[in-house]
Amino acid sequence: MKIIFSGGGTGGHIYPAIALIKALKKKEPTTEILYIGKKLAQEEKICKNESISFIGIKVRYFYRKLTFKNILTIIEFIKSYCEVKKIIKQFKPDIIIGTGGYVCAPVVYAGARKKIKTIIHEQNSIPGLTNKFLSHYADKIAISFSSSEQYFNHQKTVLTGNPRAQEVVMSKKIPKNQLKLQENKKLILIFMGSLGAKYVNQSIVKSLPILSKREDIEVIFVTGKSHYDTIISEVKDFKLKQNVFIKDYVENMPQLYQHADLVICRAGATTLAEISAIGIPSILIPSPYVTNNHQEKNALDLVQIGGAVMIKEKDLSEEILTNQILKIIDDPYQLQVLRINNKKLGIPNACDKFIELIEHLT
Repeated sequence: MKIIFSGGGTGGHIYPAIALIKALKKKEPTTEILYIGKKLAQEEKICKNESISFIGIKVRYFYRKLTFKNILTIIEFIKSYCEVKKIIKQFKPDIIIGTGGYVCAPVVYAGARKKIKTIIHEQNSIPGLTNKFLSHYADKIAISFSSSEQYFNHQKTVLTGNPRAQEVVMSKKIPKNQLKLQENKKLILIFMGSLGAKYVNQSIVKSLPILSKREDIEVIFVTGKSHYDTIISEVKDFKLKQNVFIKDYVENMPQLYQHADLVICRAGATTLAEISAIGIPSILIPSPYVTNNHQEKNALDLVQIGGAVMIKEKDLSEEILTNQILKIIDDPYQLQVLRINNKKLGIPNACDKFIELIEHLT
């Protein structure tokens, strides 16, 4: 089978595709994959690292407000559409899969126009502009939240979950001691995404001295590379104990998930898919800076079933955050309830479900 993937802009669009590609290749090693993304963007680097064939195209962001820039976007779309048609003719895919971001618009659209089977994957509870547009042309729409179905044609929609979830669930479990963690301590894992979040980080930093005094917990705070030096400078006078670890980045996040008793994080779709697949009690601080406020809407899906607690960034303070952390971590019953309810939203076999959909179409 030959498959074209396309998606980009953020890791939330790219990593679900990478997880699915790995699962497809594991099931059938002869599967041929081609990834079409934006030239010199994040997806090109990731594909190179994963040894995935990649072709870059030029695309531009489509602005929601009326602006002359959108004329340039349309011109670029037409050019990339014509380029993709040539790529399709040469590669001859059996199916094309778009995982979001404006780069996949000309790819999926070109495939649909050439009568090739197409699937789009929506990670968020509220679809973005690209998937709203492509939903009219795609053969199937794979969704991660059941609440997304209301925005699409019901006959096309299939609840598969986010493929990244299964990758996390299936990752090799490493004993705590190999991760330099204590068996008898609860683990609090804090991260705000690859770039971190300056305002939220400030509240977290102020809570660390209190958390550091607790001998029954350990804290791993992943700051994001752009904020690491600043935060290290801010905490140097706190005399934090050895139960607080501050890191700019971690490569073994799936292994840390498996030992986490509480996670404090943003509410990106892929992050929620990962933590709900395992069932990790969570304090969610949605980013207010994303399009359509979709992180808050993602978080609400988990909060409404009792699987997480949400603190809006505008309401965040050192006191509120610290009190909420200690309230949850000191209550075994609440931890268990959050864990059970969190897992209700998870789809730990998302890759398998997606592959079934591909096989059904082809």
